[in-house]
Amino acid sequence: MPRQRDSSGFPIARDHVCWGYRRRSEFLARAREFLAEGLAEGARVLYVAPGDEAVLTGQLRTAGWFEEGVGRGAVRFASVESTYASGAVVDPAGQVEFYAAATSEALADGFTGLRVAADATSLVRTPAQLDAFARYEHSADRYMATHPMSAMCGYDLTELGAETVAQLACLHPAAHHGATSFHLHSHARDGSAAALDGELDMAVRRVWPLALERADLPSTAGTIAIDAGDLDFIDHRSLFDVADYAERRGTTVVLRTRLSTPARLCELFGLTRVRVELGW
Repeated sequence: MPRQRDSSGFPIARDHVCWGYRRRSEFLARAREFLAEGLAEGARVLYVAPGDEAVLTGQLRTAGWFEEGVGRGAVRFASVESTYASGAVVDPAGQVEFYAAATSEALADGFTGLRVAADATSLVRTPAQLDAFARYEHSADRYMATHPMSAMCGYDLTELGAETVAQLACLHPAAHHGATSFHLHSHARDGSAAALDGELDMAVRRVWPLALERADLPSTAGTIAIDAGDLDFIDHRSLFDVADYAERRGTTVVLRTRLSTPARLCELFGLTRVRVELGW
């Protein structure tokens, strides 16, 4: 089921959005919109980007809500260098703890939560950085699924390339149009370990197994349940990837879906590590 979008293609479901951009002005426009929406909902907002405070202040000052928000402590800034280990490999657990503390502080100060717009391009330039940051993205998404934090993560498509951004976009519940054909995220509707929507076919042969591995889905009583109620298609190769993942983890993956094809494929190929539950 396609996610709703506004007239320019921006996802309407904005709890955790990946936004790939080709022009810096495009990211700034989206960041201002995203943060203004958070202010209107009573959240504290945080803008994270390269540069010192003067540079970041100048980038947001054109917004009408800026001065009033700064005056009452609702608008904050942070350089990428001070918020993340720029140039190094991010610690996923430590970074989630950082934002959890900032969310708790916002609540204690009387805000409804925390909303962050961050340009993370400089944090995924090497393979090691990309792998760690993708793992962090899913860990952060898991936190956001149950806490009053939301985020828009910006990535420069011109510098990083579409495939690199796709590896990050697929671990968000929403992304810019055309970024990825599937989403593996933590905003499940039924208490599952994760949610899966979109399409899994030959186009994602490289990205899908990486997403599964980086998500590190929690197991309960020997099973990993995935809410795939909004999954539109999955081919047999992608099911093999699920079975291989379950085998490595010593668990069974329960795929909760409205599609009948996965069950038939599992029976045909003897994929005993994957159980399909229909009717979701």
